[in-house]
Amino acid sequence: MSITPLALKAYAQAAQSPSSKETTTGHVNSRPFSDTMQDSLKSVNHLQKESTAMIESFASGKRQNVHELMIAMQKSSLAMSMTSAVRNKLLEAYREVMRMPL
Repeated sequence: MSITPLALKAYAQAAQSPSSKETTTGHVNSRPFSDTMQDSLKSVNHLQKESTAMIESFASGKRQNVHELMIAMQKSSLAMSMTSAVRNKLLEAYREVMRMPL
């Protein structure tokens, strides 16, 4: 199991994205924000389920590899922390927009 930093992985994916084409106005066609958020939340949920399954298999004695268990737990913890941070920033931005005068 190899561990790559999330930022480098995201940067590499963004740099290799040949499918995004510029329109006549200069904007890049991209996925809707809601789709991106749904995919991200599904990924976090998958990491949480994987971590829970590994904990259960370790506790029952089916799996003895503590290193993989700890890595899975840290991945799910980091993903949940990042999700919480993004949620907090979104709420902060929403509140700031709502405070703007009309």
